[in-house]
Amino acid sequence: MPLEPKIEYRPLTPEEEVRRRKRSVAIALALGAMVLLFFVLTIAKLGPQVLNRPL
Repeated sequence: MPLEPKIEYRPLTPEEEVRRRKRSVAIALALGAMVLLFFVLTIAKLGPQVLNRPL
């Protein structure tokens, strides 16, 4: 049974932390835009009358 190598992590520099934060925000905005696009396209495909149905 081979031994797994121990992985040592180094702390991020402040510049790397800023870049990681910006990348995370960009991914979150892209995901939110995609969700909004899918919602709008779904409502457009179903038509406006889908909102006027009795519950």
